[in-house]
Amino acid sequence: MSRTGLNAKSGNDTCPECTILEPVTAWPDLDAAAVSRSGPCGYNARVSTDYNTPGNVWGTSTVATYAPGDIIDVQWCVDNNGDHGGMFTYRICQDQSVVDKLLTPGYIPTLAEKQAAEKCFEAGELSCTDVNGQTCDYNADCTVGQACWRNDWFTCKGFQDTKCRGVDNAPLNSCYTSIAGGYTVTKKIKIPNYISNHTLLSFKWNSFQTPQVYLSCADIAIFGSATPISSVLSKPSTTLTTSTKASTSKPGSLTTTLAGCATPAAKVAITFQQSAKTVYGETIKIAGSIAELGNWDTSAAPALDASKYTDTNPLWSTTITVSSGVSFEYKFIKVLNGGAIIWESGSNRKYAASTGCESAVVVEGEWT
Repeated sequence: MSRTGLNAKSGNDTCPECTILEPVTAWPDLDAAAVSRSGPCGYNARVSTDYNTPGNVWGTSTVATYAPGDIIDVQWCVDNNGDHGGMFTYRICQDQSVVDKLLTPGYIPTLAEKQAAEKCFEAGELSCTDVNGQTCDYNADCTVGQACWRNDWFTCKGFQDTKCRGVDNAPLNSCYTSIAGGYTVTKKIKIPNYISNHTLLSFKWNSFQTPQVYLSCADIAIFGSATPISSVLSKPSTTLTTSTKASTSKPGSLTTTLAGCATPAAKVAITFQQSAKTVYGETIKIAGSIAELGNWDTSAAPALDASKYTDTNPLWSTTITVSSGVSFEYKFIKVLNGGAIIWESGSNRKYAASTGCESAVVVEGEWT
């Protein structure tokens, strides 16, 4: 679910299909328009919402996790009153320092930062031709020699007749829009060989009929076994940074705080960062007394990610999202090569999620 979709689902964005960059040169040069305040994630002037910064119901945690090399289905919804033809693309910026500016609660990126992010996303295009066997057509409204004559982007098959609806041939109201009913447009993309605990998948649709560009993004994580472990461990840190940071305290303490907010957070994204020495083939998990931690069932306990692990800093991390005010107990476990489990020693760790403004926190600890 995109940030725009999450906000519409919550009832706060009454016209999700109104997240538009206009009037701009959308055709035939697909990269000509500066994104301005729309940024890679979109700005909805109808409801005065900037999706380039986390909000109350979007952006503080990831909505999906993929592995490098995964082939996944991606889908968007076009309103029956706004099928303007054209071409669309998906992108992932592989510069975490750039993406972090769109992940920081309370911070609105400047126009220059939004444009820099857009350039990074353009460089990280997830081409139609990356997926073997996928048909990658040239747009029927473009001709050889024009800037739009390309099949790395996906096409709506021309403005007349089939238009965007012809991609899926989906029935009207197969997805939600607020004006004239929507229908789905689905394609496949390949996740790049890149590791991040929190990054963004950006969507861009350039209309043919109107001077409009539609932009949105979804918060995702990328890690897993598709990349050799030696390659994963050599990747640079991709930690989500926040606007303010408290001094580091003893294991298990809160080390990150956020700027003030208008209303208390309903959900809290908790990132556990655990220092634990392991050998190749071993995994660190976190088991606890709530469903998000498997209710003490080690087979259901979430595994931590080793993308930031080094010999000098053996860091494992994972993020769970809980309702504000929830209290629970937990422990870390080490899963050995053969499947045997070792529990860390000592009493259960305890945590109580904030009932205040914090919507994303980091809890640091060491194996005991």
